[in-house]
Amino acid sequence: MNLKRRIATLAIGLLAAGSLAACSNGGGTTAQEPITAFPDKWDTEITIDVFDGLANYMGIQNGWFAELVKDKFNMKLNIIAPNVAGGGDTLYNTRVSAGDLGDLIITEKGKKLDELIQGGLVMDTTPFVPAMTNVKRFDTALTHLNDGKDGTYAFPTSVSSLKPTEPSEGNDPTFGPFLRWDLYAKAGYPKIDTLEDLLPVLKQMQDLEPTAPNGKKVYALSLFKDWDGNMMNNAKQPITYYGYDEVGFALAKADGSDYQGILDSDGMYQRVLAFFNKAAQMGLVDPESTTQNYDTLYSKYQNGQVLFSFWPWLGQTAYNTDANIQAGKGFEIAPLADQKIFSYGAEAYGGKPIIAIGSKADDPERIAAFIDWLYSSEGAYSNNSQTMGAAGPEGLTWNKNASGEPELTDFGKQVFLEGAGTVPAEWGGGDYTDGTSALNVTTVLPVDTDPGTGFAFSYKMWPSYQALVASPLSEDWSAHMGDAPTTMDYLKANDQLLVAPGASYTAPADSSEIETLRNQVKAIIVQNSWQMVFAESDAQFASLWSDLQSTASGLGYDKVLEVDQANAQDQNSQREAIAKELG
Repeated sequence: MNLKRRIATLAIGLLAAGSLAACSNGGGTTAQEPITAFPDKWDTEITIDVFDGLANYMGIQNGWFAELVKDKFNMKLNIIAPNVAGGGDTLYNTRVSAGDLGDLIITEKGKKLDELIQGGLVMDTTPFVPAMTNVKRFDTALTHLNDGKDGTYAFPTSVSSLKPTEPSEGNDPTFGPFLRWDLYAKAGYPKIDTLEDLLPVLKQMQDLEPTAPNGKKVYALSLFKDWDGNMMNNAKQPITYYGYDEVGFALAKADGSDYQGILDSDGMYQRVLAFFNKAAQMGLVDPESTTQNYDTLYSKYQNGQVLFSFWPWLGQTAYNTDANIQAGKGFEIAPLADQKIFSYGAEAYGGKPIIAIGSKADDPERIAAFIDWLYSSEGAYSNNSQTMGAAGPEGLTWNKNASGEPELTDFGKQVFLEGAGTVPAEWGGGDYTDGTSALNVTTVLPVDTDPGTGFAFSYKMWPSYQALVASPLSEDWSAHMGDAPTTMDYLKANDQLLVAPGASYTAPADSSEIETLRNQVKAIIVQNSWQMVFAESDAQFASLWSDLQSTASGLGYDKVLEVDQANAQDQNSQREAIAKELG
């Protein structure tokens, strides 16, 4: 499956208020004595329905992951994916109304989980917990998720043994100013003190390579509208370089030291829009930005038509092929002197998705054993490989060397360095990527440490991998960045990372009034933001900004912002509490 598709955002609709009316009150129960160990094998093959709000594949799981599950549990996974079915609301509510969402359920915690418990659609798995030794490693998250629920109804995701004040992201942060380092080098490694100082540097780089190998024009910046929401999404990205993240119409610094409204005069949002507008006036912004989608943009990165990336996982994934990096070409983070990049701390209580067992499952014990396996080292390596985050199964993509350190096999090198590989028949055959877990949910963070090796589940963090991928590009970048081996090492060494403690905060749902106001306000914010990016003069930019402020205010912006500011404060309170308790 396509990596870009696999990182698509969650698209399940909210549960209709009356959809559980026909269901019994209270969660389902196994009505059995506790068990302390699962069977070593399962004689009868079963197929279970997996209702998965994160999945981007529908049908029977195939490939090497299916082979693993079959060998261990004699079980097939039938994935039911609202993302694929076309309309999460319809599929979800139809199955809920029928009283059977699925045997294994991957959905959201909070209101949705509570409603499923109340409607009797998920099972109290308390009798199985004593046997779930792998899940017990993350007892803090498990206990917190089920606190006040009079049972164990769900299992947390994105758990780890890391402290909530530690980054959850591996060698690269989620955000960062990544540019074509080879052209930056040709420009003479100019100093970049502030965001605005990037512009003359990007102009030099664009002048050095005005045409891509495919004959198309090169632009420093290329934008897209697909992810616009409360604001212009692309404009939010450079804001994160200064430690802020969004909470509706509010911007909150990771350490709680500052809060802004996105329409504050001289605020960060206005600053970034002005940055984009100046870039457009300099001829640095792709004129197709207003009409292209993410897929089109991604292909432009692959073809060398874009020189700056808001995220490492865009520019580097698309352009940093083995051939390019060995030729010294590729994206690396820029030495932006005043950056303090926002980083997501490890979620002490797990992420938003949860895993549960349906109350009508015929073999809940086997499903519980499977869930527990997903939190084992073998399960973490295998299930979490869907986005190439973890290393895949030992013996296929990696092995331990004579010193006990993990290193990629020849097949692993083919998969992770060349992007594809045909799996040996004894592992199920087929393309490796097509055979990865269709669950598309991370149980244990890939940056967490495997107790069996002492190294991370993510192969990218292994010393053996770092040595393997050393190239003229990485060596030149490191030499000019204080000999830092990775992006995270550089940011930590230069105090340029701001970690938001992982408190698993979820903002409460808007009231109907606030939802109505938000929808009409965000539409005008997005519309005017794009107009401001391509304003023909500073005067026109200023006029559009003034009009946006007054129009948004008249539509109810201030009332919505008040709610978002309160949520941002609550989020910070939870971050402070978790940092004090577990940090």
